[in-house]
Amino acid sequence: MNKVAETDTLLKDVEAHTEKYIQDEIKPHFVYHNFQHTCAVVEAAKELADHYEVSKDDRLAIVLAAWFHDTGYAQGWEGHEERGVHNATDWLASQGVTNKDLINNIAGCIRATRMPQQPRTFLEEIVADADLSHLGDLSYWDRCGRVRQEFAITRNMIMSDQEWIDFELEFMLNHEYHTEAAREMFGERKSKHVKQLYKRKKALFPDQTPTNLEELEDAKQRKKKLKKLKKAVAKAGQKKEPDFKPGRGVETMYRATYRTHVNLSSIADNKANIMLSVNAIILSISAANLFPSLDKNPHLVMPTVILVGVCLGSLFYAIQATRPKVTEGKSSMEDIKARRSNLLFFGNFYNMPIDDFHYGMMEMIRDEDFLYSSMTRDLYYLGVVLAKKYQFLRVCYNVFLFGLIVAVFAFVAATVHYNITHPISPVITVPSILSDTLSVQ
Repeated sequence: MNKVAETDTLLKDVEAHTEKYIQDEIKPHFVYHNFQHTCAVVEAAKELADHYEVSKDDRLAIVLAAWFHDTGYAQGWEGHEERGVHNATDWLASQGVTNKDLINNIAGCIRATRMPQQPRTFLEEIVADADLSHLGDLSYWDRCGRVRQEFAITRNMIMSDQEWIDFELEFMLNHEYHTEAAREMFGERKSKHVKQLYKRKKALFPDQTPTNLEELEDAKQRKKKLKKLKKAVAKAGQKKEPDFKPGRGVETMYRATYRTHVNLSSIADNKANIMLSVNAIILSISAANLFPSLDKNPHLVMPTVILVGVCLGSLFYAIQATRPKVTEGKSSMEDIKARRSNLLFFGNFYNMPIDDFHYGMMEMIRDEDFLYSSMTRDLYYLGVVLAKKYQFLRVCYNVFLFGLIVAVFAFVAATVHYNITHPISPVITVPSILSDTLSVQ
């Protein structure tokens, strides 16, 4: 086995191992530090590693560290990093991995996730940034709520809304991503989350709002009055994306378009069913009446072949118009985070784990841009399917129409030609009266 194959096998095995370990060993009240969080950190670590095009060995160390970095939560949250290092070391030994540099890099990356983060190497910076990638991700509010719940259950840190907002603000303001790639990928959205936290604090506690926030809001109001500065407002993150409410006309447009697509699909299926029934009847009649008489009427063989071919061709395209397309039924977490996935169509999620599907739907519900983008994408693909249906249906009707005309002319031509080449000879018969007379005589 070559090195690439060994690496691929190792990565598949570690995923299966950590999934089973986390689900079996880590208690359910760790609602944040679960397998979903681990998968998100692994995906973020892969993206950062690919961004810098690190070597295969370094990428392997980064990914393995991401898989093991929270396995120490099986024995509680205190000192979990060191237990994660031991778990990784023991598992690598069981797999026959003896590369000391690889093991040391993995251990360093896991320790780099300890709060406050103090990574020493570039690889440690990548894993540390991946561990807190949710601060600048669409999943922030869901993960934030889970952290609050986990702290209350496992650390007895029950905080009021004011205390929690202050806690989050302090953490967010004191945190900085270590790599430039992380700042590019997560920095902008993290800043939006900070501003949204300030807005929530102002709404709940207007007397405690910092003066800098008041100045920010005043500037925002002034900019709204100046249409020329709308672009600058958008770049500064001042647009209220969560406050966007589409009008009733937009909702009616989507509803009517969906209804039209469904009706057109139903019409296409009904037309295809008609063609299936008609051609099946023609084939049945042909098999019952024409086929047995071909021995006595060889001149009808070719017209019959043409008729059967027309019916089979029509049946083929009618079936193509109604045949369902088999899809993978699974959307990756990467697609969901990048807003490329359409979870409104069952063919995109029926093979997904329930946790991933729930995460994607909650993100769609919270983010109206994501929701309407998914609806628009769904309409597009419905249109693509409809176009294919009607293309096949048009070909089916054309084959049936023109083929049937050709078949009828073929029957007529074959019959005429047969009558010309095989004339009926006259037969002289004796009239019945004459025959009776002769018989009397």
